[in-house]
Formats: sequence, structure tokens, C-alpha cells
Amino acid sequence: MEDLLKNIFFAGVGSLALTYEKANELVSDLVGRGKITVEQGKQLNEELKRVVDNSKPNPQDTTNVENNIKNYLDSLNLATKADIDSLNKRIDELEKNN
Repeated sequence: MEDLLKNIFFAGVGSLALTYEKANELVSDLVGRGKITVEQGKQLNEELKRVVDNSKPNPQDTTNVENNIKNYLDSLNLATKADIDSLNKRIDELEKNN
């Protein structure tokens, strides 16, 4: 479960980076077609870079998010993989004895 949550989190970060690349391409295209000036393009690229840099995950934030999710899942009192494996083992033993 923890790996799944990490993968989801990092997928969001990856999509943010991809969005930045696409936006950067769009700005370059607008400059190339003369729709905006080179200076305006530079300003837009700097703003995009600032937004992306501010959106990068902080390792402490990641740890806090993971801990919050773990605490929430624990509060739901759901069966863990270990619980299910233990039950399956007990069922197998009972079936062997009968």
C-alpha cells in the first residue's frame, strides 16, 4: 500500500514536470510565431520555472503525508496482508486436519 501511495505521489510530480515541458514548448512556439516577444517568453519561462520549483515535493512533506495516510488507514481497522496470510495459513492447517 505504501508503495502504491508513493507511486501515485511521484506520478503527480512527473505530470507536473511534463506539464512544464509542454508549457515551455508552447512559449517557444509563440515566440517563434511572433505572438509574444522574446522578453515576454523569457518572463513566462521564469514564472513557469518558479511555479514548478515551488511545487517540488519536500522530503519532510512526503513523510508527513505518508504518516497521515498510514494513521488514517490504521484507524479504519482494515485487514492487512499479514492478517490475511495468517488466516489463509490457519485455514490450510484446518483443512489438512479434516
